[in-house]
Amino acid sequence: MSLPADPFENDPRNPRTGGGTATIEREEQLQEVEPGDRERFAHYVRKEKIMESALTGEPVIALCGKVWTPGRDPQKFPVCPECKEIYEGIRPGGDDKK
Repeated sequence: MSLPADPFENDPRNPRTGGGTATIEREEQLQEVEPGDRERFAHYVRKEKIMESALTGEPVIALCGKVWTPGRDPQKFPVCPECKEIYEGIRPGGDDKK
């Protein structure tokens, strides 16, 4: 009958095993955004999503599909033409004038 393997046998902090190093690998996750887009336009996003992003730091998705983390004054930038077109199309009384 043999004893079970020591779970700490390869522990780099164990002085009996002569020490050593351990590497923890971590994948880096990047959000893909178009360069400079955040600097050019203010996008349309639901207010509750902006508040949630402010608390959690999670990125938001604009009506046009742009993904970014808000952090600047949208009043200083022109409205994204794609977001504006989508917003006007879904608003009651939008472009359906006859």
